[in-house]
Amino acid sequence: MRTDDLIKALDADARSTAMPLGSAWWIGAGAATVIAAVVFWLAIGPRTDIATAMYTTRFVAKFVFTMALAVSAFALIRALSTPGAATSRAATWMIAAPLLVAAAVGLELLSVPAADWGRRLVGSNMVICLTFIPLIGIGPLAVFLAVLRYGAPTRPVLAGTVAGVLAGGLAATFYAAHCFDDSPLFVATWYTIAIAILAALGALGGRLFVRW
Repeated sequence: MRTDDLIKALDADARSTAMPLGSAWWIGAGAATVIAAVVFWLAIGPRTDIATAMYTTRFVAKFVFTMALAVSAFALIRALSTPGAATSRAATWMIAAPLLVAAAVGLELLSVPAADWGRRLVGSNMVICLTFIPLIGIGPLAVFLAVLRYGAPTRPVLAGTVAGVLAGGLAATFYAAHCFDDSPLFVATWYTIAIAILAALGALGGRLFVRW
């Protein structure tokens, strides 16, 4: 019997008496969101001018980017955690967030003088961004890795990487409420690096803790 077939058989046997994996993912997502919210509120909280910022396009766009990433990653990781499940459609949706960010960056470059590009890219909070997105996301990442262990991913490193992206998207959604840098240039650069840190940690976690 091939390894993949054995994993599927063991997974099917475990599912006969255990909580459905789909339910485990929704519970895990809820727990991860609560953890991220608690860390966010205790560590930094929302920006002081959020009541007015929420009416600006650039501020709202940050949440569109991060939530699109989180939703698409959630769909993909659910598929990856189930042996034999199709992943191609969910994987295709992972390109949605990068395309949205790329389009926003293009519009930014067209509408802002070239002399301002560097200032908008660097922003004023890049160190805070690189610190707090991973900090907010590390707890959710642990939750997602635990749910992956409950499942039966046949590609644990890939699944762990996607878990990190999911945790990063969730963490970035909360962090965006604090961040004063609303430029798509800033988001495309520093949010991406911060999420990549969690993706790398997720890949390591998948290799160490999710393998059968």
